Amino acid sequence: MSTSRKVVLVTSASSSIGAATAELLAERGHHVVLGARRTERLKEIAEEIHAAGSSAEYHTLDVTDAEQVQAFVDAAHSRHGRVDVMVNNAGVMPLSKLEALRLDEWNRMIDVNIRGVLHGIAAALPVMRTQHHGHFINVASIGAHQVSPTAAVYNATKHAVWAISEGLRQEVGGDIRVTTVSPGVTESELAESISDPEGRERMRTYRSVAIPASSVAAAIAFALDQPAGVDVGEIIVRPTAGRT
Repeated sequence: MSTSRKVVLVTSASSSIGAATAELLAERGHHVVLGARRTERLKEIAEEIHAAGSSAEYHTLDVTDAEQVQAFVDAAHSRHGRVDVMVNNAGVMPLSKLEALRLDEWNRMIDVNIRGVLHGIAAALPVMRTQHHGHFINVASIGAHQVSPTAAVYNATKHAVWAISEGLRQEVGGDIRVTTVSPGVTESELAESISDPEGRERMRTYRSVAIPASSVAAAIAFALDQPAGVDVGEIIVRPTAGRT
Protein backbone atom coordinates (compact mmCIF):
# COMPACT_ATOMS: atom_id res chain seq x y z
CA MET A 1 0.00 0.00 0.00
CA SER A 2 1.23 3.46 -0.92
CA THR A 3 1.56 5.86 2.01
CA SER A 4 2.64 8.94 0.04
CA ARG A 5 0.49 12.04 0.47
CA LYS A 6 -1.52 12.79 -2.64
CA VAL A 7 -3.47 15.81 -3.85
CA VAL A 8 -6.93 14.39 -4.52
CA LEU A 9 -9.74 16.27 -6.27
CA VAL A 10 -13.29 15.05 -5.60
CA THR A 11 -16.36 16.25 -7.49
CA SER A 12 -19.83 16.27 -5.93
CA ALA A 13 -18.12 16.20 -2.54
CA SER A 14 -20.96 17.82 -0.58
CA SER A 15 -22.75 14.57 0.34
CA SER A 16 -22.85 10.77 0.20
CA ILE A 17 -20.01 9.06 -1.70
CA GLY A 18 -18.13 12.28 -2.44
CA ALA A 19 -18.19 13.53 1.14
CA ALA A 20 -17.35 10.09 2.57
CA THR A 21 -14.45 9.75 0.13
CA ALA A 22 -13.03 13.17 0.97
CA GLU A 23 -13.27 12.48 4.70
CA LEU A 24 -11.65 9.05 4.49
CA LEU A 25 -8.80 10.12 2.21
CA ALA A 26 -8.09 13.17 4.37
CA GLU A 27 -8.03 10.91 7.43
CA ARG A 28 -5.46 8.74 5.64
CA GLY A 29 -3.17 11.72 5.14
CA HIS A 30 -4.05 12.93 1.66
CA HIS A 31 -4.89 16.54 0.84
CA VAL A 32 -8.43 16.69 -0.54
CA VAL A 33 -9.88 19.37 -2.79
CA LEU A 34 -13.66 19.35 -2.59
CA GLY A 35 -15.91 20.56 -5.39
CA ALA A 36 -19.71 20.86 -5.58
CA ARG A 37 -22.47 23.39 -6.08
CA ARG A 38 -23.46 23.51 -2.39
CA THR A 39 -20.64 25.68 -1.13
CA GLU A 40 -21.96 25.98 2.42
CA ARG A 41 -22.00 22.21 2.81
CA LEU A 42 -18.46 21.99 1.40
CA LYS A 43 -17.36 24.57 3.94
CA GLU A 44 -18.81 22.45 6.77
CA ILE A 45 -17.06 19.29 5.54
CA ALA A 46 -13.73 21.09 5.10
CA GLU A 47 -14.01 22.53 8.61
CA GLU A 48 -14.72 19.07 10.03
CA ILE A 49 -11.66 17.71 8.22
CA HIS A 50 -9.50 20.53 9.57
CA ALA A 51 -10.86 19.99 13.08
CA ALA A 52 -9.76 16.37 12.85
CA GLY A 53 -6.22 17.49 12.03
CA SER A 54 -6.36 16.71 8.32
CA SER A 55 -6.02 18.83 5.18
CA ALA A 56 -8.73 20.07 2.81
CA GLU A 57 -9.89 22.97 0.68
CA TYR A 58 -13.05 23.55 -1.34
CA HIS A 59 -14.33 25.31 -4.44
CA THR A 60 -17.77 25.87 -5.92
CA LEU A 61 -18.13 23.54 -8.89
CA ASP A 62 -20.76 22.64 -11.48
CA VAL A 63 -19.36 19.74 -13.49
CA THR A 64 -21.60 20.54 -16.46
CA ASP A 65 -19.59 23.74 -16.97
CA ALA A 66 -16.28 22.84 -18.62
CA GLU A 67 -14.71 26.19 -17.69
CA GLN A 68 -15.56 25.69 -14.01
CA VAL A 69 -14.04 22.22 -14.03
CA GLN A 70 -10.91 23.57 -15.69
CA ALA A 71 -10.68 26.34 -13.08
CA PHE A 72 -11.15 23.73 -10.32
CA VAL A 73 -8.20 21.70 -11.59
CA ASP A 74 -6.09 24.76 -12.38
CA ALA A 75 -6.54 26.14 -8.86
CA ALA A 76 -5.36 22.90 -7.28
CA HIS A 77 -2.44 22.62 -9.67
CA SER A 78 -1.40 26.23 -9.14
CA ARG A 79 -1.50 25.90 -5.36
CA HIS A 80 0.09 22.46 -4.98
CA GLY A 81 2.12 22.00 -8.14
CA ARG A 82 0.43 18.72 -9.02
CA VAL A 83 -2.86 16.86 -9.34
CA ASP A 84 -2.39 13.26 -8.28
CA VAL A 85 -5.96 11.93 -8.31
CA MET A 86 -9.19 13.07 -9.96
CA VAL A 87 -12.32 11.45 -8.54
CA ASN A 88 -15.13 12.07 -11.04
CA ASN A 89 -18.06 11.34 -8.77
CA ALA A 90 -20.92 13.64 -9.76
CA GLY A 91 -24.13 11.95 -10.87
CA VAL A 92 -27.91 12.34 -10.99
CA MET A 93 -30.63 9.69 -11.32
CA PRO A 94 -34.12 11.03 -12.18
CA LEU A 95 -35.62 7.68 -13.18
CA SER A 96 -38.70 7.31 -15.39
CA LYS A 97 -39.95 5.11 -18.20
CA LEU A 98 -38.98 6.24 -21.66
CA GLU A 99 -42.65 6.71 -22.54
CA ALA A 100 -42.81 9.50 -19.96
CA LEU A 101 -40.71 11.54 -22.42
CA ARG A 102 -38.88 13.51 -19.74
CA LEU A 103 -36.38 15.03 -22.14
CA ASP A 104 -35.11 17.62 -19.69
CA GLU A 105 -34.24 14.91 -17.19
CA TRP A 106 -32.57 12.78 -19.87
CA ASN A 107 -30.44 15.74 -20.89
CA ARG A 108 -29.57 16.50 -17.28
CA MET A 109 -28.28 12.94 -16.82
CA ILE A 110 -26.24 13.20 -20.00
CA ASP A 111 -24.81 16.56 -18.92
CA VAL A 112 -23.86 15.53 -15.38
CA ASN A 113 -23.13 11.81 -15.68
CA ILE A 114 -21.28 11.82 -19.01
CA ARG A 115 -20.15 15.35 -19.79
CA GLY A 116 -19.17 15.88 -16.16
CA VAL A 117 -16.72 12.98 -16.36
CA LEU A 118 -15.41 14.12 -19.73
CA HIS A 119 -14.87 17.63 -18.39
CA GLY A 120 -12.89 16.17 -15.48
CA ILE A 121 -10.73 14.15 -17.84
CA ALA A 122 -10.20 17.09 -20.20
CA ALA A 123 -9.09 19.34 -17.35
CA ALA A 124 -6.80 16.92 -15.50
CA LEU A 125 -5.32 14.74 -18.25
CA PRO A 126 -2.89 17.36 -19.64
CA VAL A 127 -1.57 17.98 -16.11
CA MET A 128 -1.09 14.27 -15.48
CA ARG A 129 0.60 13.83 -18.85
CA THR A 130 3.05 16.63 -18.07
CA GLN A 131 3.86 15.38 -14.57
CA HIS A 132 4.07 11.74 -15.79
CA HIS A 133 1.73 10.34 -13.17
CA GLY A 134 -1.88 10.50 -12.09
CA HIS A 135 -4.99 8.52 -11.34
CA PHE A 136 -8.56 8.93 -12.57
CA ILE A 137 -11.23 7.31 -10.41
CA ASN A 138 -14.58 7.48 -12.20
CA VAL A 139 -17.70 6.57 -10.27
CA ALA A 140 -20.12 4.63 -12.48
CA SER A 141 -22.80 2.31 -11.06
CA ILE A 142 -23.94 -1.28 -11.03
CA GLY A 143 -26.33 0.22 -13.56
CA ALA A 144 -23.43 0.31 -16.00
CA HIS A 145 -23.72 -3.48 -16.21
CA GLN A 146 -27.46 -4.04 -16.24
CA VAL A 147 -30.64 -2.38 -17.46
CA SER A 148 -33.91 -2.09 -15.58
CA PRO A 149 -37.31 -0.45 -16.24
CA THR A 150 -37.38 3.31 -15.61
CA ALA A 151 -33.56 3.38 -15.66
CA ALA A 152 -32.70 3.03 -19.36
CA VAL A 153 -31.17 6.50 -19.76
CA TYR A 154 -29.42 6.36 -16.39
CA ASN A 155 -28.03 2.92 -17.26
CA ALA A 156 -26.85 4.26 -20.61
CA THR A 157 -25.01 7.18 -19.00
CA LYS A 158 -23.29 4.94 -16.47
CA HIS A 159 -22.31 2.42 -19.15
CA ALA A 160 -20.82 5.39 -20.97
CA VAL A 161 -18.73 6.20 -17.88
CA TRP A 162 -17.50 2.60 -17.88
CA ALA A 163 -16.68 2.72 -21.61
CA ILE A 164 -14.94 6.10 -21.39
CA SER A 165 -12.87 4.87 -18.45
CA GLU A 166 -11.83 1.70 -20.24
CA GLY A 167 -10.91 3.65 -23.36
CA LEU A 168 -8.90 6.11 -21.30
CA ARG A 169 -7.09 3.27 -19.53
CA GLN A 170 -6.06 1.75 -22.84
CA GLU A 171 -4.93 5.08 -24.25
CA VAL A 172 -2.86 6.44 -21.36
CA GLY A 173 -1.07 3.30 -20.19
CA GLY A 174 2.11 3.39 -18.12
CA ASP A 175 2.14 6.60 -16.12
CA ILE A 176 -1.56 7.17 -15.50
CA ARG A 177 -3.97 4.80 -13.78
CA VAL A 178 -7.72 4.58 -14.39
CA THR A 179 -10.24 2.97 -12.06
CA THR A 180 -14.00 2.60 -12.47
CA VAL A 181 -15.91 2.17 -9.22
CA SER A 182 -19.41 0.79 -9.73
CA PRO A 183 -21.51 0.95 -6.58
CA GLY A 184 -24.67 -1.04 -6.11
CA VAL A 185 -27.48 0.54 -4.13
CA THR A 186 -25.89 3.00 -1.73
CA GLU A 187 -27.27 5.35 0.88
CA SER A 188 -27.36 8.70 -0.92
CA GLU A 189 -29.48 11.63 -2.06
CA LEU A 190 -29.73 10.36 -5.64
CA ALA A 191 -33.32 9.21 -5.22
CA GLU A 192 -34.34 12.77 -4.33
CA SER A 193 -33.94 13.74 -7.99
CA ILE A 194 -36.68 11.30 -9.10
CA SER A 195 -39.82 13.25 -9.99
CA ASP A 196 -41.64 10.39 -11.75
CA PRO A 197 -43.96 8.59 -9.25
CA GLU A 198 -43.35 5.11 -10.69
CA GLY A 199 -39.61 5.62 -10.78
CA ARG A 200 -39.59 6.92 -7.20
CA GLU A 201 -41.61 3.93 -5.94
CA ARG A 202 -39.40 1.46 -7.77
CA MET A 203 -36.31 3.06 -6.25
CA ARG A 204 -37.84 3.03 -2.76
CA THR A 205 -38.23 -0.76 -3.05
CA TYR A 206 -34.80 -1.18 -4.61
CA ARG A 207 -33.15 0.79 -1.83
CA SER A 208 -34.61 -1.33 0.96
CA VAL A 209 -31.11 -2.87 1.23
CA ALA A 210 -28.27 -0.39 0.85
CA ILE A 211 -24.61 -0.04 1.78
CA PRO A 212 -23.27 3.11 3.45
CA ALA A 213 -21.37 5.64 1.37
CA SER A 214 -18.32 4.89 3.53
CA SER A 215 -18.12 1.42 1.95
CA VAL A 216 -17.74 2.94 -1.51
CA ALA A 217 -15.21 5.42 -0.13
CA ALA A 218 -13.19 2.48 1.21
CA ALA A 219 -13.16 0.90 -2.26
CA ILE A 220 -11.92 4.17 -3.76
CA ALA A 221 -9.21 4.40 -1.10
CA PHE A 222 -8.14 0.83 -1.84
CA ALA A 223 -7.61 1.59 -5.53
CA LEU A 224 -5.84 4.87 -4.80
CA ASP A 225 -3.41 3.43 -2.27
CA GLN A 226 -2.07 0.61 -4.42
CA PRO A 227 1.59 0.86 -5.55
CA ALA A 228 2.19 2.90 -8.69
CA GLY A 229 2.67 -0.25 -10.77
CA VAL A 230 -0.74 -1.63 -9.83
CA ASP A 231 -3.80 -0.40 -11.72
CA VAL A 232 -7.13 -1.52 -10.25
CA GLY A 233 -9.30 -1.37 -13.35
CA GLU A 234 -12.71 -1.79 -11.79
CA ILE A 235 -14.38 -2.40 -8.46
CA ILE A 236 -18.03 -3.39 -8.08
CA VAL A 237 -19.22 -2.88 -4.51
CA ARG A 238 -22.79 -3.73 -3.51
CA PRO A 239 -24.92 -5.06 -0.65
CA THR A 240 -24.27 -8.67 0.27
CA ALA A 241 -27.99 -9.26 0.76
CA GLY A 242 -29.09 -7.62 -2.48
CA ARG A 243 -29.53 -9.29 -5.84
CA THR A 244 -27.91 -6.37 -7.69
